[in-house]
Amino acid sequence: MTLTKKSYVSKMVNELKPSGIRRFFDLAASMEGVISLGVGEPDFVTPWHVREEAIRSLEMGYTAYTPNAGLLELRQEIAHYMEKEFDVSYHPQNEIIVTVGASSAIDIAMRTILDPGDEVIVVEPCFVSYVPMVELAGGKAITVQATKEHDFKILPSQLEAVVSERTKAIMLCSPNNPTGTMLNKTELEAIAQFAIEHDVLIIADEIYAELAYDEEYTSMAAIPGMHERTILVSGFSKGFAMTGWRLGFVCAPEPIAEAMLKIFQYQLMCASTMSQYAAIEALKNGRSEVEKMVKSYRRRRNFIVQSFNDMGLTCHNPGGAFYAFPSIKSTGLTSQEFAAQLLQQEKVAVVPGDVFGESGEGHIRCSYAASLEQLQEALKRIERFIQNFK
Repeated sequence: MTLTKKSYVSKMVNELKPSGIRRFFDLAASMEGVISLGVGEPDFVTPWHVREEAIRSLEMGYTAYTPNAGLLELRQEIAHYMEKEFDVSYHPQNEIIVTVGASSAIDIAMRTILDPGDEVIVVEPCFVSYVPMVELAGGKAITVQATKEHDFKILPSQLEAVVSERTKAIMLCSPNNPTGTMLNKTELEAIAQFAIEHDVLIIADEIYAELAYDEEYTSMAAIPGMHERTILVSGFSKGFAMTGWRLGFVCAPEPIAEAMLKIFQYQLMCASTMSQYAAIEALKNGRSEVEKMVKSYRRRRNFIVQSFNDMGLTCHNPGGAFYAFPSIKSTGLTSQEFAAQLLQQEKVAVVPGDVFGESGEGHIRCSYAASLEQLQEALKRIERFIQNFK
């Protein structure tokens, strides 16, 4: 028998689309002289004192499994950090799980709460994994489009238009990937009121919470009435420059956290022991390093946003994360065409906005987690490229 993809792979997996981010990243990696503004990864190296703690853990022989939920000391530090920085209180023993990146936390959250046919409202533009993770958990993703006209912020009236008896949760990311939009306290309160009225959960992806530039960050779980109906997902990749350590965490009310842990113990057993010891050090002594990174990102954000607007690619001012999301509609090209031609002609890699959802069409995502020198050169090339369309 000839083995074909359709012989053994499930129909659902066969129908999954490959990541649009990864496709452009792989293409850029195969070319010389490319400046990549594509992948959402800090350009900072994990601080030395954090790396040193990981080395120490190896020297001490801490190489065995940890408890499924993670080292208790780490969960205690997470609880302390979340209360100090974001005014949310979670019990380290039964409301916090250390996961393999934030993505695994979202995955087990979906599989914990969804029965076949349950619906999750997904606010787009959004991280490319959200919709597939809903579908892989047997749910149905109902997308709503946050638009540039409202600074890519979702309105409660849009949620009202799609909510149904099958709605189980809203998937929300603030600061947002890809737009950088950050919801303020008043805007979160309006969404919270909707969630309470319709008895739905919020899966709050707060992985970029440390990277807020213009106002103090507000966690959805800190909104009155939302602690008991929020699954808060975060981690160390973005704010602490620890992407390769693959370490995230989830905070949730005890009944949900207990159910999530049942899945996690079968899925991945536990997160990397070495990474967990490094994370303890990051939480204890890494805040000053985070502040230095935020200061640098803010400077880069201001530069890239002004540069795009000056060259005629209108760009809203992102309140957090490290992404600019300029409009390229003035060129007459689609997002895919713009990204492909820019890469071929000027060797600058960006991500087409449509991979993040329908409302992302006509935009590109540019990560400013790159040196100022790289950003300056990339923007010169982009400006030269768009001269062809004026």
